Amino acid sequence: MKLNRSYVTLALLLFCVGLLTANLLNHTGIASAASATPAALVVPSAVQLSNSFTKIAKEAEPSVVQIVSTIQEKRTSMRGLFNGNPSGDNGDNPFGNMVPFQNMPQQQPRRAQGLGSGFVVDRNGYILTNNHVVENATRIQVKLPDGKTQYEAKLIGTDSELDLAVLKIDSGKQLTPLRIGNSDAMETGDWAVAIGSPFGLEQTMTAGIISAKGRDLGERDHQLQRFLQTDAAINRGNSGGPLLNINGEVIGINTMIVSGSGNFEGIGFALPINLAVNSYNQIVKNGKVSRGAIGIQFAREENAALLKAYGASSGVFVQQVTPDGPAAKAGMQASDIIVGIDGKNLTDGEQLVNIISAAQPGSTVHMKVLRDGKPMEVAVKIGDRAAIVADNRSGDEAAAEGEEGEATHARLGISVQNLSSSDREQMGLSTGGVVIANVAPGSFAEDIGLQKRDVIVAINRHAMNSAADVRNFMQSAKPGEAMAFKLLRNAGGNWNPLFTAGTLPEK
Repeated sequence: MKLNRSYVTLALLLFCVGLLTANLLNHTGIASAASATPAALVVPSAVQLSNSFTKIAKEAEPSVVQIVSTIQEKRTSMRGLFNGNPSGDNGDNPFGNMVPFQNMPQQQPRRAQGLGSGFVVDRNGYILTNNHVVENATRIQVKLPDGKTQYEAKLIGTDSELDLAVLKIDSGKQLTPLRIGNSDAMETGDWAVAIGSPFGLEQTMTAGIISAKGRDLGERDHQLQRFLQTDAAINRGNSGGPLLNINGEVIGINTMIVSGSGNFEGIGFALPINLAVNSYNQIVKNGKVSRGAIGIQFAREENAALLKAYGASSGVFVQQVTPDGPAAKAGMQASDIIVGIDGKNLTDGEQLVNIISAAQPGSTVHMKVLRDGKPMEVAVKIGDRAAIVADNRSGDEAAAEGEEGEATHARLGISVQNLSSSDREQMGLSTGGVVIANVAPGSFAEDIGLQKRDVIVAINRHAMNSAADVRNFMQSAKPGEAMAFKLLRNAGGNWNPLFTAGTLPEK
């Protein structure tokens, strides 16, 4: 028993000695670490990382330029600033009959400068940029990325419809052009790289993706533009610079942004290079761009109900035909539906514009047309687009106020009144026609674009001669039925034909 107690006592003693030894060793280690000198940091040798963006930047750098445009503003007197009306647009003069500053001396002309971007497309110094970068400039200078020298640039030509300009500089040496890509090959989600001089910061590179293709921003003077949308950062000064694909090829020209602040917010637009190439080739050859047109107007968006009501499932519904234009001379009429061109089926207005604008003035196209459901062939000689578009532009002045009219069926949502003989004579109508006095907000009529003062000539090809005709026709119409309206609308004093349609709702 005493022997066992001796073993236990010895074991406890050895255990305590072990704990004490471990504790001493631990404290000794900490003290040693605390007193050691920290190791110096070392920068490793430079190693080229695998990065496609770096390669793109190096290849594109010699080709992307900065453009400085100088605009010489005209002399103005202080009175001229107000156009003789010191109060602005409302006509109320807070100075009574006085016109302040009218005897002040004329101001000296002032120079304004703008910065933009561009890129070399030919070794001999030809450069592509946006027209708005150089528009109205009295002096254009180009700064190459390899120095501070600014070269005087000559404006070779512009394409205002695509917002495109071609410049040329003589630098005394051959330049490095960017490689041209195929913008039609781009898909939503593909990488996109923008290079330019935002805020004057040269050779700024940003990357993103193609967010969308074929964006139509609905601008009247730029009907041919169909943009690539990108989230690669584009800011002021980027205009005219290239948008590149992951292979470093140009697939677009950075043109504009959508922004509430004026700076980039994730939505930028570039003109597809495929559109720009044709214009560039014409400009360097002829100094200008020639496009075809036939002198018709149609809705930008297809109206299935309107096509159905006039006997077609697809095609382009002709809203108006320009008097004495190519289409009118060929015998085309409003309400014709173009379903084919040169033996190919036609699906929408964008396809029609692309085909006609690419045709040279003086050439002839053969169109397949449906008129009142019957097919016919029409040969149209292409006219010059610039001349036809200029002739078609007119103001959108409204007609005189109409009086309250007779209410029609509630599902339509309009009130109408009969026309007088003098009204019909002014509009070129021998008989018929009913003027819209009011359009109910949120109604079927408002949804399909009917407006106050429009004149209804026909509904579903049935002539409307009185307010009673409209009321009776609508009372017999059934929900879900396609309703097509032939109208006259006043634009700049001219009564132009217009067509619209929709499917009648349940209520």
